[in-house]
Amino acid sequence: MSIIFILLGLVLLVVGGEFLVRSSVALSFKLNLSKMVIGLTVVSFATSAPELLVSLQAALDGFSDISLGNVIGSNIANIGLVLGITAIITPLAIDRDFYSFNWPVMMIFSIALYFLLKSGGNISRLEGFCLLIALVIYLIALITRSRKRTGIAIEEVDESLKAVSNFKMILWLIIGGVSLWGGSELLVEGAVDLATTMGISERVISVTMISVGTSIPELAASVIAALRKEKALSLGNLIGSNIFNIASVLGLTALIQPIYLKSEAILNNDIFWMIGVAFVLIPLAFLPKKFQLGRYKGVILFVSYSIFVSIAFLG
Repeated sequence: MSIIFILLGLVLLVVGGEFLVRSSVALSFKLNLSKMVIGLTVVSFATSAPELLVSLQAALDGFSDISLGNVIGSNIANIGLVLGITAIITPLAIDRDFYSFNWPVMMIFSIALYFLLKSGGNISRLEGFCLLIALVIYLIALITRSRKRTGIAIEEVDESLKAVSNFKMILWLIIGGVSLWGGSELLVEGAVDLATTMGISERVISVTMISVGTSIPELAASVIAALRKEKALSLGNLIGSNIFNIASVLGLTALIQPIYLKSEAILNNDIFWMIGVAFVLIPLAFLPKKFQLGRYKGVILFVSYSIFVSIAFLG
């Protein structure tokens, strides 16, 4: 039953996330927000909804390791698994905005998360609020830069959603919300039960199975973007997703329910993997061929992720 709960929970999260994205974009058009603002903010928030609901549900149920492991594992999966597979499918071009703005911001948030957990062993409501403020500053800077420059990749927005009726928009919102809530309930319950049955920690399940499941939307979007040759979009999506996972998912969760560090392995192992795979993107971006993530670099990232998962289970 644990496996069934986990699989059903993941399906509901994917379905709920899709409906929430569509209803959020439709609502944004009705509020006369620009396509650029919708792509940089609304879509990014909505696609982080599965991670948010899982982390919040786990924190409320007293399983903080799942809250932290979900976000940290998702960030590792976004680069090692999703970016690795995407680069293997087709080489990815790297624009200047990646290393001059997005990558440094991702590293700042990642390192800040380490020190927040290291200093007090938890993320308090005040610290969660500070993460959200930092996210707002990042978004303002991102929108400002996007207006000044052309060619900056943003989330693709379906303009056909402008014509969606109010009834359909509300129906989508209800379906998305209920699916996300139900999916998070089933996923957390199944993960805890599976961990107990297998004799492993909730943290191992969260940094592997749950994080991969909640990263499925990013994997699908990045693979499709790569196949369409929208190379900058694939990389931009993943970097943005990692920033949102830390700032919005953990920030909002901590604001509602403080997140406590229970497993030392998260601080002594997992978070260093998250920072490490993020850091290694810079040497991969410049060596030996500049501004391109080729297939063999994708293999390096994918193998690194496989090693991380193996160590998590063996440990």
